[in-house]
Amino acid sequence: MGEPAGIGGEITLAAWHRRAQENLPPFLILDDPDRLRKLASTLELDVAVEEISAPEFANDVFPRALPVIPLKLPHVVSLGAPDPANADTVIIAIRMATEFALAGRAAGVVTNPIHKETLLRAGFEHPGHTEYLSTLTGGSAVMMLASPLLRVVPVTVHRALREVPDLLTVDLIASHGRTVAEALVIDFGINAPRLAVAALNPHAGEGGTFGNEDDEIIAPAVRALAGEGINATGPHPADSLFRAGARENYDAVLCMYHDQALIPLKALDFDRGVNVTLGLPIVRTSPDHGTALDLAGTGKANPTGLVSALTMAATIARNRATHRNQSE
Repeated sequence: MGEPAGIGGEITLAAWHRRAQENLPPFLILDDPDRLRKLASTLELDVAVEEISAPEFANDVFPRALPVIPLKLPHVVSLGAPDPANADTVIIAIRMATEFALAGRAAGVVTNPIHKETLLRAGFEHPGHTEYLSTLTGGSAVMMLASPLLRVVPVTVHRALREVPDLLTVDLIASHGRTVAEALVIDFGINAPRLAVAALNPHAGEGGTFGNEDDEIIAPAVRALAGEGINATGPHPADSLFRAGARENYDAVLCMYHDQALIPLKALDFDRGVNVTLGLPIVRTSPDHGTALDLAGTGKANPTGLVSALTMAATIARNRATHRNQSE
């Protein structure tokens, strides 16, 4: 579902409309079917909406209609204006989807963008999807942003920039590196993954001239990873790490903070960026954009991010199944 006042509904309708063109895997949505029908009519999208009672019916329905497990919203949705009264239903949708995936009734979970401020006002106790899914699944979530051009992983995520140096530890960086290296093998099918680790400070601190974190925290973490057989290098100065020539030398970058990771990804490949949650027992992806309240209901929202998230979720699910079969 995502935030019902945002673009989640219309990009889902548009993605289903492009299912053959994009060779999309069958998917379903947990949402209010009447809302989706009205939205399809408003946007003049030729999309049939069909209610189903369980995920198992989605494959049969998908070729002819968008399968919807119905969740009624208590308040009428006003596009562009999030309503805290609908927040509980948004949260229920996330929980139900997660339960389906944990039970093996769905191959994975693809989440539409939520409006964090509205959920927090309604009593939601988590900064976002990633943290909530970690609680629901008992996993240790690590955020990756991925596109065909770049994969990045922020070690610290939704924290003030001034807090970042104090949050970084050798163990935290090394733990993230292990999770990423394992995911590159299992989720992305890369047999010998290469991990680049970004520096925190300009010029990687230049011997302590611009801070000691790179020498005292990041470099020891890289050595620890290398000592475990992980092909990790760094700390690399971030200002030259994301150019085309440099990107040929690694499969993912471990970044020290949110914007260090997201700015290059969004600058290089905004429309195809996908948020992938590593470290969970389920597959979870999401388009790497927000609710776009200003575009809701205009028909201008681009479904490419959701299409990419659906495609990547299916790929990861297949790769995990292949890895399990090879390990048995």
